[in-house]
Amino acid sequence: MIEDKKTGQSALSTEEQIKEAAKRVFTRKGYAATRTRDIAEEAGHNLALLNYYFRSKEKLFDIIMLENLQLFISDVMGLINDTNTTLQQKVELLAGHYIDMLIENPGLPAFILHAVNTGPEELVAKVTKAHNLQDTCIARQWAEMAATLTFNLNPIHLLMNFVGLTIFPFAASPIIKNKIGISDEQFNQLMRERKKLIPVWMKAMLVNNTGAA
Repeated sequence: MIEDKKTGQSALSTEEQIKEAAKRVFTRKGYAATRTRDIAEEAGHNLALLNYYFRSKEKLFDIIMLENLQLFISDVMGLINDTNTTLQQKVELLAGHYIDMLIENPGLPAFILHAVNTGPEELVAKVTKAHNLQDTCIARQWAEMAATLTFNLNPIHLLMNFVGLTIFPFAASPIIKNKIGISDEQFNQLMRERKKLIPVWMKAMLVNNTGAA
């Protein structure tokens, strides 16, 4: 970030402008259909400048994807490996972390979904390198919790449910806001309410027909 001398506000550097433009174009058109010229036009810069900073579309996409993955795992490893917090507390902390992050970066889920659809193997490889969930404290707590239940429950179901409850509303936000007729701020307020609701819903999933947790 650099400061605009006229307004005194932070302004994006040329490099950041190109990356932000690339996110929009990749999200809108997908990786395969995007040309470097499309990104340059979206950013308002010439093609030579884009090539100077990033060399190729592939290089630019890799940089953006790695930054997005870092956003998703930023600060999370400390949360999920904290031996001093319970599983329920971890869920509360993770829900708050991800919703706050997605409010600040609402286009992130759509970008990653496009990446999943266009290059799932490459994305999986990057996620695997980022970290292995099976070796974390939260994974062990999930497994220990599941072992105490009176019914069989694969902890992966909890992970998928958490991701769905947390991320899907942001991925579907254009439809939700249009159909319900709410503003961006009203949508964000609903998402802030979910920070308290998601842990409650997750806990309710662990209650069997007899009411035992």
